[in-house]
Amino acid sequence: MPDSPSITDDLASLRDKTEQSKIPPDLKDKILQMIRRFELAMKYGQVFEEYERLSHYLDWVTKLPWGIYTDDNLDLQNAQTILDKHHYGLTDVKERLLEYLAVLKLNRDQGQTDHLARAPILLMVGLVGTGKTTFAYSLAEALNRRIVRIPFGSMGSALDLRGQSRLHLEAEPGYIIKALVRAQSANPIILLDEIDRVTDEARNDIMGVLVELLDPEQNHAFLDHYLDYPFDLSQVLFIGTANGISHIATAVMDRMEPISMPSYSDQEKLAIGKNYLLPKILKEVALPEGVLNLDDQVWSIIVRPLGYDAGIRTLQRTLQGIVRKVAKQYVEGNTQPVTLTPDNIKNYLPSYKSEII
Repeated sequence: MPDSPSITDDLASLRDKTEQSKIPPDLKDKILQMIRRFELAMKYGQVFEEYERLSHYLDWVTKLPWGIYTDDNLDLQNAQTILDKHHYGLTDVKERLLEYLAVLKLNRDQGQTDHLARAPILLMVGLVGTGKTTFAYSLAEALNRRIVRIPFGSMGSALDLRGQSRLHLEAEPGYIIKALVRAQSANPIILLDEIDRVTDEARNDIMGVLVELLDPEQNHAFLDHYLDYPFDLSQVLFIGTANGISHIATAVMDRMEPISMPSYSDQEKLAIGKNYLLPKILKEVALPEGVLNLDDQVWSIIVRPLGYDAGIRTLQRTLQGIVRKVAKQYVEGNTQPVTLTPDNIKNYLPSYKSEII
């Protein structure tokens, strides 16, 4: 337990931190009153636990991006280039994202400050590995916005989103406030990932919070229980993902526009593997150019080693495994180029895959 002189110095530090921050004036006054009440309690020998709570609270409040916004890039040609760089095919999905940016640009050009509230909130719907999450990151790159992901898989309480009251020990803000702190921007993209996969017990409560987050009539004053002060989320761009919509509340769906993410054909996977995945993996592993080569005939084996897969996640893992094996051989001294053919591909696939080839 700290002694009184230490606490006095720390309180002075908290007061300086509060006065120099960009916290809204009325919240700043509220915190200064909390500090004064604590100083008064100290005179009567009160315990020091409240100091820890006050310090923890002020730490979160001062980290929030009050009034900090990034500038949007609404150049459609730039967005097209970025989407094409990261995603093969999916013409209809790309076109819908470009239309989405066009709506934002028109509202911005006409001086509409609530342009995000007027634009639809996108929900990317598709099977695992079809690119739902990566599309959100590509949109963030195109818009020049920071992006933070909130995973909803197995989320068991609405308090995970909204936080707990400071009356509870070990209380903290919810995921929304934490996302803003991580983004250090009041207008990031917040990716609500797999909103259909929350627990059955908490589904209704979580869907209720989602309605508030996505409703422009409410999200300008979102109230986190821990923060206990409204934060303006009206300039946040929310994007959701889901494997299906049957477990999403109707009220939430009314506020979102679903975009179907189609499954990839073998031919599309082959092009993605050759032109997107393999070059990226080789770069990540830092394998010198020319060390690994693949005959065209082996691609069909790599693309479908265990039957049909709607997404590209299995393909990505297979290529990563191949490259790692070649990297190990290279580091061990085998500097000769490796060419994969139908005759030797089994040596570079995991055993459970090579046995069926």
